[in-house]
Amino acid sequence: MMGNPVFMIRRLSLCFGFAAVIAGLLSLTASAEECGNGVTMKLSAPETAQGSLLVVELRSTKPLEAVEGRWNDRDVPFWRRQEEDSKPSNAELRLALLGVDLEKPAGKYEFTATARLSGGEQATCRGTIEVNAGHFATENLTVKKQFVEPNPEQVARAQAETRKLRAIFDHVTPERLWSGGFRLPLEGEFKGTNFGRRRVLNGQPGSPHTGVDFPAPTGTPVHAAQSGRVVLAEELYFSGNTVIVDHGLGIYTFYGHFSETDVKLGDTVKAGTILGKVGATGRVTGPHLHWGLTVERARVNAVDIVKVLGNS
Repeated sequence: MMGNPVFMIRRLSLCFGFAAVIAGLLSLTASAEECGNGVTMKLSAPETAQGSLLVVELRSTKPLEAVEGRWNDRDVPFWRRQEEDSKPSNAELRLALLGVDLEKPAGKYEFTATARLSGGEQATCRGTIEVNAGHFATENLTVKKQFVEPNPEQVARAQAETRKLRAIFDHVTPERLWSGGFRLPLEGEFKGTNFGRRRVLNGQPGSPHTGVDFPAPTGTPVHAAQSGRVVLAEELYFSGNTVIVDHGLGIYTFYGHFSETDVKLGDTVKAGTILGKVGATGRVTGPHLHWGLTVERARVNAVDIVKVLGNS
């Protein structure tokens, strides 16, 4: 167990800040790839599972003009992080998140990053990530008939909402709207479960569960995981009263089944802002918060962003 780099990164990042995780734990994985012209790249883990979240560290001994990444046939945005005081003043560190979608087929995939340095120099980095099956459990649930056998009007509504959500998640805000670590959305000892589980609804196979469920009493305040902009605040067919926060760089958090919503479309929120209260609207078996995370359209375990980027 202690030899598993993914386990070490996730466990120790709860105890130390993100900088400590990057500085100390990435050295437990494969050594940094030398990309040329003073540029190196590290992946937080060369092997991972469906629905997980990885960190890319790109370090340069020279000033960088831009870094462009590519993963899942999409551009990957990097952000700048200040180097430690002990490093040369012109050294730069850029970071990026890679989301491994819940249903990404197992196999080996390449990630590439191209760094453009001042003076016209360039360096290209390549890393291979092996994705393993998530081995998610199956659960049987009983819900209202309309959520398993919707009428034509309800089908049309659900399809329109799906298109709307896809358009939201497809947009990548080029600026980073958060600062610091991400936090869990509920205060106290509430535990999140059920991510990735294959559900059987009223005896019929359903889609995998894309979020983390936090069972909690109706009215429990739900907090924004980090700062960002509210890009959806309305009632949806399946998730009930729903809020989505855009954190920038393709990162979105999703909050569903509210009893009431305390923010509106376009609001700017901070880490800890109350977005609404736990409820049982939409397709539910009882009051709980459905918390989801999408990174560059990849549906990943929301709890991972707290573990990887640290607690607020």
